[in-house]
Amino acid sequence: MSDLINFLKQADIFYHFTPTQLEMVANLCQERSYASGEIVVEEGASSKELYIITQGEVDILINPPLAGKPDSSQGTVTIATLRRSQSIGEVALVDEGLCSATAHTTQEDIKLQVISRDKLIMLCETYPQLGYRLSITWPPTWR
Repeated sequence: MSDLINFLKQADIFYHFTPTQLEMVANLCQERSYASGEIVVEEGASSKELYIITQGEVDILINPPLAGKPDSSQGTVTIATLRRSQSIGEVALVDEGLCSATAHTTQEDIKLQVISRDKLIMLCETYPQLGYRLSITWPPTWR
């Protein structure tokens, strides 16, 4: 558990959290493994989970016609590659909204910590200061 807590402290979205708050979040985490080429979340799909990359890289792709550029003939375009401690799915925390991009694994042995929106929201309602600390990291700071 202490390894997970130390990892979460490095995550962009949780770096303001106290050790006790990190422990509470760690109790919500479930690790999932992905193979190369798997889709974690798909553009336009509804999502109720936050993902933090524990190991490997995940490409973030958009479909330009879906992003409001109907004249694009490029098909899907990679706009970012996320690595260890970066997160995917923050929009699920805000409004259970539609994913604005596809997250696609690019190599074998990808590991993500997955946190249910409902469980994290319940934790924030129970401990408002935790929710406050989470809100001050939005939007994520890329440091």
